[in-house]
Amino acid sequence: MSSLKEYATFFGQFRERFETTGAIAPSSRFLARSMTRYLQARPADGPPVRVLEIGPGTGAVTGTIVKHIRTNDRFDLVELNEAFAGHLKQRFETADDWNRVAEQSTVHVAPLQDFTSDAPYDFVISGLPLNNFPADLVDDIFEHYFKHLTPGGILSYFEYQFVRSLRTRVGAKSERSRLKSIDKTMCNYCSKQRIRRDWVFLNIPPAWVQHLQKPNN
Repeated sequence: MSSLKEYATFFGQFRERFETTGAIAPSSRFLARSMTRYLQARPADGPPVRVLEIGPGTGAVTGTIVKHIRTNDRFDLVELNEAFAGHLKQRFETADDWNRVAEQSTVHVAPLQDFTSDAPYDFVISGLPLNNFPADLVDDIFEHYFKHLTPGGILSYFEYQFVRSLRTRVGAKSERSRLKSIDKTMCNYCSKQRIRRDWVFLNIPPAWVQHLQKPNN
């Protein structure tokens, strides 16, 4: 039942707000597994961590994150869409895995640029549809990604495979210019800080997951 409600919420918001929803279907469990790769891989006897999820939507990736939140960890979610945020808050009240970590978790209804925290995060996991945004906004978002990361912390985000390159070939001149600027920003960060890229074919559409690490100095 919760899955059906998740899809209904997602598609309702997709029709109304495509530019900020971005996806055409909730992320698959295979994509969620890749997005949380480094959170899952932390040592069993390691210290508590802080996790920030940006643009969780209906919680397709969140459902995997909560399974790996341990005692004394901190989990914050930043979601601009009020309908999605309400859905997430309800999941923390009613779903067992989510409710287990409800006291350690907070859903913040705000754009990333307005979100502040009292400490940086070990993991930033983002589902924002970057290819839908203005180029200068993408620049700003990446600055905020790394502002919220602790040194050595890991950013994981996804994008649909080849979408940007295909749209660059067939779009109008202004669209091609926008996408080329976004590509320049992403390639700049990836060339310096990427530690892994996953190909996730079992998703609609197939996706890449980029994992970047903030330098320690």
